[in-house]
Amino acid sequence: MTLLFAITITLALPPDQAKLVEVRRIWGEGEHNAFTDLIRFKGRWLCTFREGQGHVSPDGALRVIASEDGEQWESIALITSETADLRDPKLCLTPEGRLMLTGAAAHNNPGDMPRHQTMAWFSDDGERWDGPHPIGDRGFWLWRVTWYDGIPYSVGYSTGGDQTSRVARLYRGVDGKADRFEPLVETLFEEGEPSEATLRFLPNGEALCLLRRDGAEPSAQLGRSLAPFTEWNWTDLGVRAGGPDFILLPDDRLIAVVRLYDGGARTSVCRLDPETGRLTELLELPSGGDTSYAGLVWHEEQLWVSYYSSHEGQTSVYLARVELSDPS
Repeated sequence: MTLLFAITITLALPPDQAKLVEVRRIWGEGEHNAFTDLIRFKGRWLCTFREGQGHVSPDGALRVIASEDGEQWESIALITSETADLRDPKLCLTPEGRLMLTGAAAHNNPGDMPRHQTMAWFSDDGERWDGPHPIGDRGFWLWRVTWYDGIPYSVGYSTGGDQTSRVARLYRGVDGKADRFEPLVETLFEEGEPSEATLRFLPNGEALCLLRRDGAEPSAQLGRSLAPFTEWNWTDLGVRAGGPDFILLPDDRLIAVVRLYDGGARTSVCRLDPETGRLTELLELPSGGDTSYAGLVWHEEQLWVSYYSSHEGQTSVYLARVELSDPS
């Protein structure tokens, strides 16, 4: 059982803004702890992240920790590989109520094969995991899986060859299955070195894609599409954003948590407006240096955010609770 410090913030922010209620360091036992995701499952919190010797190292493993109250945390699983650096774990629920964990295996000695293969694991309790199951095409990193109408979708980006030739591809599960993915759109986006992306589906059935770019003009993109999700319209948000994740609130606002770069790297809570094509920073979380890759859950009228940061020296995992004021 691990209990680490917490800082409680009582100063309210102006209306139509975000207020930091509390931030808590929940894990720092690895040399480098990073790339988080968060889910609420069967009445408790599960947080997953990568542990390794460094930001990139051959020994990357995927750890899962659990908490009843968000304060005291214990490790319940550690997924390792003898041949690959396991990276960027993400959690979701299948329609059957099982946990699905995905991550990339960066093979240490790939030979003539592409280095990256996306893997999936499945669990009924978060402690015992079935896998790994390869999903998608080797050489394409399916960064996050999102379910809609019983079908899993994911945006994968190419990782081999020249970065300037990188493309993003939209995948979906074959016959709704979580362990078999096929391309739905072979080339979803190809300008400016597209990479990490999160898909969300609105109540009206519209799909939104928040996409990171790393090229000479590395501004994030917002894609919009209606079923069958083969035709997309894109808006340049004009802001560089890393580790993109966003969530639909009960009042239909879209809130993103990303790494921002202007004025120094930081993890920030932002308002995402698809109609105006704007990503507006609301709140900078305590962060800096090597940071971001948030997991988001709306629970008891607050936004719970897992993320990692090196602003206190060691790269550690944090949990923040954020209140968002009524926009009216």
